Amino acid sequence: MIGYYVHHHGSGHLHRARSIAAHSPFPVTGLSSLPAPQGWPGPWVSLPRDDDGDPATFGDVTAGGRLHWAPVLHAGLRGRMARIAEWVAATSPALLVSDVSVEVALLARLLGTPTAVAAMRGERGDAPHRTAYDLAELLLAPWPSTLPEPGWPRHWRAKTVHTGAFSRFDGRSPAPPEARADRTRARRVLLLMGSGGRDVSAAEIAAARAASPGWRWTTLGGPDGRWEADPWPALCAADVVVPQERPFGEQAATGRALARDRLAVVATRWPDAADWAALLEQAYARGGDRWSRWAPGDGAARAARALADVVSRREAA
Repeated sequence: MIGYYVHHHGSGHLHRARSIAAHSPFPVTGLSSLPAPQGWPGPWVSLPRDDDGDPATFGDVTAGGRLHWAPVLHAGLRGRMARIAEWVAATSPALLVSDVSVEVALLARLLGTPTAVAAMRGERGDAPHRTAYDLAELLLAPWPSTLPEPGWPRHWRAKTVHTGAFSRFDGRSPAPPEARADRTRARRVLLLMGSGGRDVSAAEIAAARAASPGWRWTTLGGPDGRWEADPWPALCAADVVVPQERPFGEQAATGRALARDRLAVVATRWPDAADWAALLEQAYARGGDRWSRWAPGDGAARAARALADVVSRREAA
C-alpha cells in the first residue's frame, strides 16, 4: 500500500497524483481535503481543511521559519494530522508520497514511514524545503535530467528520479486541429490562469489583447476566465500558450530551463502591452517540435515505477 497526500491548493497536485496512481502496480490511497477525482483507483481519506477560519487567530504559522503552514491551535490542522496518523497506524503503508506538504512529509517520517516528495523547481533552499527534501528517500522531479535544477546539493541529486514533465493528457490523441494553412484564420493565444490564484489583472490582459491584432485570445481559469474541466481541446487549438506565475519562483525557474534549451520563448515578467505582438510572433516561429525533450510522454509511468522500486527495495531488505 502506498499513500499519496494531495495538497488542496489549485488542481495541479491532484492531476499529477491521478496520473501516477493510474500506473502504480501497488494500491494507492489518496489523502486530501479535495474530493476524490473520478476514476481514482484506490481508497480516499478525506482530511479536514487547515486554512479555514480567522487568519488573525492562526499565530506563527511557520513555527519560527521551520515549517510552511502550521496554524496555532487550529482544529482542522489537528484533525488532518490525526487522521493521517490513524491511517498510517491502521494500514502500515510501505511509502507515503507528499505532493506537496513539508508538514505531512515530516509527520510520516516521524511515524516511521518512508517518504517520497514531489520536487519542484525554484527557490527551495529555505529550512522547511530542505527538511522535506533531506528526509525523503526519493525525490520525484518532473523535468528531464538534461535540464537539472541548478544549485541542488549532491545528496538531493543522488536520490532524484527525473521523469520529464507529464500531465493528465499524456497518451491522449490531439484534438483535430483547424487547417493552420488557412491564412484567414486568426491565430490563437491560450492564457492558463489555473484555479490556485492569479497575479495578472484583467486590465493587463485586455491591453495585451488589444496590442496583438490578428490573435484571438482565450483565458481559462482565474476570476475573469471560464473554467474548463477538460482544457485539452483549447490547448490543441492554441498556437501559443501562456502560463501563470507560481510561488517560490517555480515558473520562473521552469522558464529559465526552457529558455536554456530553446524550447520556449520566455519573458521574466508579464510583458508591456507594446511587446506582446513581437513576443507572440517569436513564440509562434519557435514552434513545439522539440517539446518531447521536456515532456517525453511517459513521465507518470516513470514516476510510478520509481515509487514501486522504493517499495520493492524495502520488501527485499
